[in-house]
Amino acid sequence: MKTILAFGDSNTWGYIPGSNSRKRYPYENRWTGILEGMLDNIKIAEEGLCGRTTVFDDPLRPHRNGKASLSMILETLDPIEAAVLMLGTNDCKSVYNASASRIGEGVESCLELLENYVSPGNIILVSPILLGENVWRPDKDPEFNHKSVEVSQELKNVYMDIANKRGNAFLAASDYACADEADNEHLNEDGHRKLANALFEKIKEMGLI
Repeated sequence: MKTILAFGDSNTWGYIPGSNSRKRYPYENRWTGILEGMLDNIKIAEEGLCGRTTVFDDPLRPHRNGKASLSMILETLDPIEAAVLMLGTNDCKSVYNASASRIGEGVESCLELLENYVSPGNIILVSPILLGENVWRPDKDPEFNHKSVEVSQELKNVYMDIANKRGNAFLAASDYACADEADNEHLNEDGHRKLANALFEKIKEMGLI
């Protein structure tokens, strides 16, 4: 059975929008589980973690640096046929004060590691959904601010350029899904379905199935 790694943050983990107690959609309702159900003889290795960044260390929560944990995951899963990399939302938090180009450098560091195990053409770099205009409000997620919203809107073009340069496939999650109004940050069930469908079409286009 072939394996496709899905490496991401809370929108890969399946966080239910607005659930302060970290509630999670069941696997069959997450984009990873939906996608696996559409594929024959292919396993989706779901590696999502709430708060995960590309390369930044969260001062309050350990193990959120994606690059730092990726090598171990790749060694564990090897061999991998393909990978989906969707990070960048948490990098927009005000504590990191990162520009879109700086976040792009972080995601490219993750790609460099991935390409030791997966052919560049078998990696789908996914720019994340956009943060909602009010994500920074106290009743939503005040770890973000107004600049965070602007930076999230710039990631699509930055990631597209990186994918084109490196020979990776590219998909903009924001072209298919949006953040739920409950928290302006996370996919709802409809968003998970739409993202799964878009990735399925991309995988077909790449000739992986």
